[in-house]
Amino acid sequence: MAGKSLSPRSGVHRRRPLTASRSAAGLAVLALAGSLAACRTPFDDGGDDPSGASPGGPAATGPAGPTSAGDPYVPGDGNGGYDVRHYGLKLAITPGSAKELDGTATITATATERLARFNLDLTGLDVAAVTVDGAPARQQRGGSELEITPAKALEKGATFSVAVRYSGTPRPVTDPILGKYGWVRTSDGVFVACQPSGAHTWFPSNDHPSDKATFDFEITVPQGLTAIANGDPETPPVSSPGGGEPGPGDGGGPGGGGPGGGPGGGTPPGGGIPSVVPAAAHRLTTTSKWRVKEPMATYLASVDVGRFEVRSDRTATGIPVITAVDPSVAGVNVDAFHRLNAQVTEEWSKRFGPYPFSSTGGLIDNAGVGFALEAQTRPVYGAFGLEPTVVAHELAHQWFGDSVSIKRWQDIWLNEGFATYAEWMWGEKSGGQKVQEAFDTRYADANNRELWDVPTGNPGRAQMFGRSVYDRGGMTLHALRKRVGDATFFKILQTWVKERRHGSGTTPEFIAVANRVSGKNLDPFFNAWLYKRGRPAK
Repeated sequence: MAGKSLSPRSGVHRRRPLTASRSAAGLAVLALAGSLAACRTPFDDGGDDPSGASPGGPAATGPAGPTSAGDPYVPGDGNGGYDVRHYGLKLAITPGSAKELDGTATITATATERLARFNLDLTGLDVAAVTVDGAPARQQRGGSELEITPAKALEKGATFSVAVRYSGTPRPVTDPILGKYGWVRTSDGVFVACQPSGAHTWFPSNDHPSDKATFDFEITVPQGLTAIANGDPETPPVSSPGGGEPGPGDGGGPGGGGPGGGPGGGTPPGGGIPSVVPAAAHRLTTTSKWRVKEPMATYLASVDVGRFEVRSDRTATGIPVITAVDPSVAGVNVDAFHRLNAQVTEEWSKRFGPYPFSSTGGLIDNAGVGFALEAQTRPVYGAFGLEPTVVAHELAHQWFGDSVSIKRWQDIWLNEGFATYAEWMWGEKSGGQKVQEAFDTRYADANNRELWDVPTGNPGRAQMFGRSVYDRGGMTLHALRKRVGDATFFKILQTWVKERRHGSGTTPEFIAVANRVSGKNLDPFFNAWLYKRGRPAK
């Protein structure tokens, strides 16, 4: 996270909170400590009726799919028996109302075994109806599970469609380790960042990164507000009324309100934070559509609603860039942020290989969170301002974490360690601390138990967004670079993202690529850096 995927800062993809880390030279380094593993959700919200199956209609009998992905780092999350291919989310979002969300999720999946029942992950929202292949299906709730029983059993290999109509007000998650994340209310809308598994607080899903899918969003919001999601808009968004003047690259169309939007727009006289759109304006709405063409993990899905200054343009090589900033966030220049998104995307394309998605960019909102998340194609950042190395971290996740995702959370260093190393490289490129100095400073801290006593390749659930994953993960890559040389090192990274593009991988699979590309047996090296306790030899 920094990138919920904040880095210790990490990611501000990373799930780490923003903190200042110390260097021997006394330089302050932004750290999104703990990477704030953004969207974690409680396993039992206490509000669901675990017994009430929906009445009426025939129901299949027979085998049920697993009710968990079996990942001990996120017990209970995910499900088995099917592979999601696509999510179609039709969402009406009214910030500040008694019921903020009305949604219909249409999920296309393939059965990987014969299923008479299967589960989706969903927490705290009311389900009005469920159909499977157009026929009414029975449903019952228990904790964070929605169990669905179709009229007919699904045969292995069959493609099927599930439609869930639901509503309510999603609740943010407050975790003692990871902090507040998920569906977070802002002064004028909603900020959504859900690592590692909070997507099911706002839409039903198979909420584990091992099951990626494409997405379509159709989002209706009160006029005067703008909705921005992942992927590509049907029509480019424009700045909200009161959200700043459109720049030369801005487009027009739905999703941005436009002149004459609902009352309440703009910043109050004398500055300050604008209020949400008044209830009287809720009858006036605007709808935008967004499409994610490449597979995406559920925790990377994001919908942000508010008043934004928006810029739309292309990078030097033609990649579309969409940048949005809430004007109430102090000290952030939307044009500078827009240029930085384009520059970092271009730089990482040279170092890591072709950009893996159809658009790039970023969004800074006035959300009271201390992290950022590498939401696919468009990382999202809280109200801590604009930090170029954090932007570099989050955009590196587009390759490491988004395009090439993890199959299990114990391998999170493949996301955060790689993005942290990219963060160090951007700092050096920008005239700051050299990568070798970043390595040496941390290596000299021989008594740092959080760094050396936690195995980076299997840190445990409590430390999955800790310093070992971010900093020791980045150090592992630098030690590998020194061992094999620059040309081989970058060839290893490029081979990894090319061969696993839009897929996923594990640490042993990355080690196999490193061994093959380098022509060396690097198993002892990786064992020392990723799995043994204590500080490895240089």
